[in-house]
Amino acid sequence: MARVNISLDAELVVEVMVLAGVGSPQDAVEAVVRDYIARGHRTEARTELKEQSLREVEAKPQDPHG
Repeated sequence: MARVNISLDAELVVEVMVLAGVGSPQDAVEAVVRDYIARGHRTEARTELKEQSLREVEAKPQDPHG
């Protein structure tokens, strides 16, 4: 797996370490990135379900109003 080295503000990393309950800066940053990705996948899934529901509603024949 490829690795990327970046510089981050130490206070940010320490805060993430405390919030995530992890003991290393590496684990803290990985936890944040994994959470961000998982949140994106959940959003995509919800959006897809909503769009699918809207398509089903649009496809149903309308009752005649009279």
